[in-house]
Amino acid sequence: MEIKQYLQKLKINFKTILHPAVYTCEQAKAHDSELRGIHSKNLFLKSKISDKFYLIIIPADEKLNIKQFESLLKDKLTFANETDLKQILSLTPGAVSPFGLINDKESKTSIIISKKIWNSDYVSFHPNINTETLELKSEDFHKYISSLKNKLIII
Repeated sequence: MEIKQYLQKLKINFKTILHPAVYTCEQAKAHDSELRGIHSKNLFLKSKISDKFYLIIIPADEKLNIKQFESLLKDKLTFANETDLKQILSLTPGAVSPFGLINDKESKTSIIISKKIWNSDYVSFHPNINTETLELKSEDFHKYISSLKNKLIII
């Protein structure tokens, strides 16, 4: 199911912002003047020792401390490859976001979200393509996440 239809089915309101294709947080910054709330970085990682996957969502201006997450999760991590991204979330590089989790039919991916993102008044993510951004209120984002069967960890 397409993410906009999924959100509408949940009665979640969102604002759509169209922009050229962006692949990095730096590129997205040039097109985010309309967006409210904190901007995020969405990283898809996998375990080196099991078949677990992790979607880590942190503020765009923070660097990923992989050792910190390995300690938290008691796992060894590496970035998932393009094949994993396509097979698990049906996404391509540059379009990674929590909205891709609607495609994770086996709920293989744990969601790890920074408190800064979780508690922000507004959040914004690509709707599974990198030429648009959807902005929604935090409570609507929480409703979306609650509709999924994926494990949620707020850090």
